[in-house]
Amino acid sequence: MNVTYQDIAAMIDHSLLKPTMTDAEIEDGCRIAVRYGVVSVCVRPSDVPLAGKILAGSAVKLTTVIGFPHGTTTTVAKLAEATEAMDNGCVELDVVLNIGKLKSKAFACVKADLKAIIDAAHARKVLVKVIFENCYLSEEEIIKACEICNELGADWVKTSTGYGTGGAEDKDLKLMRQHALPGIQVKAAGGVRTLERAIEVRLLGCTRFGCTATVGILERLKVDQDAVPVTG
Repeated sequence: MNVTYQDIAAMIDHSLLKPTMTDAEIEDGCRIAVRYGVVSVCVRPSDVPLAGKILAGSAVKLTTVIGFPHGTTTTVAKLAEATEAMDNGCVELDVVLNIGKLKSKAFACVKADLKAIIDAAHARKVLVKVIFENCYLSEEEIIKACEICNELGADWVKTSTGYGTGGAEDKDLKLMRQHALPGIQVKAAGGVRTLERAIEVRLLGCTRFGCTATVGILERLKVDQDAVPVTG
């Protein structure tokens, strides 16, 4: 079996989240996403209107982050942030669960917080990825987060923000794929910087990955779109 250019492009959420990025860099990043035909661009909330203008008329989806990067803003604040993002054209939201509350075993709080965002998004046919930040969680906590997402009907479970102490680890991806319902997808974020790693996370069951190395990964596939073998 071979992996094609489109197989990998359809997995890439091109990430434009660094706090120092300028408007010019956001514009350039969005143009790269359109040029390479990735599935989505994920920008900071304040950049949504600008990114929307660049992506208009393209097939690239507009995505932003909610409660980023710690998940500790209030539910009211997260909901306001999500509503504004959707009003400005976002069709996917990457929301950080409340890490401290999860570790405190305040599961009802974690669930209510996420439910408000997921319900509001689904009412508008907007998809939601729930970010766990696995580097701070035990296996039991990752499993519990998956169970909460199963109950709430999240669209994806996602490993990390990319700004914690670790990223997409194989053991965590396997655990998430094992404990998330089959209808819930898995997104790898943090450390997917090469074509080889993109293929690895694909084989582990991921359908998306966050990426800042889009050009380097996809340029390797442009030479021969069917030339990269996949084993495993």
